[in-house]
Amino acid sequence: MQSRRLFLQRSLQLAALAALSQAFPGYAAERSKVYPFTLGVASGSPRHDSVVIWTRLMPDPLNAQALAPMVYKVLWEVAEDEGFKHIVNKGEVFALPDLAHSVHVDVTGLAPGRWYWYRFIHGDAISPVARTRTAPAMDAPLSTLKLAVASCQHWEFGEYAAHRHIAQANPDLVAFLGDYIYEWGPYDLKHPAKPRRRDIESSNLDEYRARYAQYKSDPQLQAAHHVAPWMVTWDDHEVCNDYGNERDERLDANFILRRAAAYQAFYEHMPVRLHKVTVLPSQFAHMRIYERFDWGRLARFHVLDDRQYRSPQVCAKPGRGGSNVVTQAECTNRNDSALTLLGAEQEKWLAQGLASSQAKWNILTQQTFMAQTNLSNVNVDGEGKFWTDGWDGYPAARQRLFDDIEKHRPANPVVISGDVHTFYAANLKRDFWKKSSPENPVLATEFCGTSITSNSRPQERTDQIVAQNPHIKYGRSDKRGFMLLDISSNKMLTQFVALDDVSKADSGISTLKSFMVEDGKAGLVSI
Repeated sequence: MQSRRLFLQRSLQLAALAALSQAFPGYAAERSKVYPFTLGVASGSPRHDSVVIWTRLMPDPLNAQALAPMVYKVLWEVAEDEGFKHIVNKGEVFALPDLAHSVHVDVTGLAPGRWYWYRFIHGDAISPVARTRTAPAMDAPLSTLKLAVASCQHWEFGEYAAHRHIAQANPDLVAFLGDYIYEWGPYDLKHPAKPRRRDIESSNLDEYRARYAQYKSDPQLQAAHHVAPWMVTWDDHEVCNDYGNERDERLDANFILRRAAAYQAFYEHMPVRLHKVTVLPSQFAHMRIYERFDWGRLARFHVLDDRQYRSPQVCAKPGRGGSNVVTQAECTNRNDSALTLLGAEQEKWLAQGLASSQAKWNILTQQTFMAQTNLSNVNVDGEGKFWTDGWDGYPAARQRLFDDIEKHRPANPVVISGDVHTFYAANLKRDFWKKSSPENPVLATEFCGTSITSNSRPQERTDQIVAQNPHIKYGRSDKRGFMLLDISSNKMLTQFVALDDVSKADSGISTLKSFMVEDGKAGLVSI
């Protein structure tokens, strides 16, 4: 698998160099050794008049030291056409060694609701040309939106064929819900047979940077970045498994330094805006990524961060931090009203966003499955068994969110989730133990996507979970893939798209199941 990825990446690079040799005869041989855009380009965080474009200068993704620690000038161009005959904005920016020679440009002054093409230039080298777009204006007529949703792409567990199919679907927007990288695993593509040891983990900035470079060298992942802008958030594996706020599984006293390095590497490789511009590593220890994006009046995306501000998980295993599976009798602290998954400030921000929204659809874009998931064979209130890393570890925080939805009544609330490597479709309600009724209505709908590659539990166990949680209407854990959402003014159509074989880069796909949510009618409709 690794050697095939390397071959595809090198082929993509050579194809770009062949194109350059036609534009600049006589320079191709020299540039073939130093072509700096091997990680491709990306765009994201779209607004009605701006979008962030990104690249990182890195001649060899297998060698993080391939570029001298100097400041390099990079030119950028944004055009109305793929041939760059009508350039609407351009400029220059400097790639700093302090930020791994990554480049972020917040391109402003763009027209709302239209496609653009962009590229970067360094010396005689030209990056791949990619497509992006702006959101519609708030006063624009309601149109449609095709949204791809993905998460959890452990490098060693499969090929990125799902990203090729995302690119071929031509979405308007891609939402990535976390675990873009995994902190553990071999870093060296030159030795694919190296054992997969869980104790080989990224712990410093250089190691996180190397892990991102490895992932972003994949041509199919690059293709998905090249076709549309992305909205991104993180989950735990961008730092380490099951961390919560400033506490990790190992209860490391210096964990905040590791988190700062991981957050900095995330910024260096994602098309996101910094709320506070900095190149000081210590300031990346606290990096706000929760954000709100309006797609005209059709949809408002509330992009959440459920890692940085949460209360550490309660009832952890002795001498450890992180998650556990507990019963209510074993862990009465789970219902503590002081526990928060989002933090008080983000909870308030989200409530304000729900209250002020004029959008037809309000989409909570977040990491982990929100519906209660009783893992016990006993389906009685007070006797369930729950995993504490997700929303089930913070039931009071989930209830506060449901209270805000009931209070502010945003139109058509829908939750999109990842993390658990399983397709789920569920109805969200105040009391999951009781049937839906006028006193216990469905408040929102949830669609949870499976992983791009990361493995999951056996399907037999997922069938049991669905059977003992009646509000969960569908579950598939034996397939890898992504979600496609077609959103219009009167309905949202969600497709669970699955790969035939995650181990094959040329895998085909099929739609496992489709659901519809109708405007003004909370709850799932199977189609």
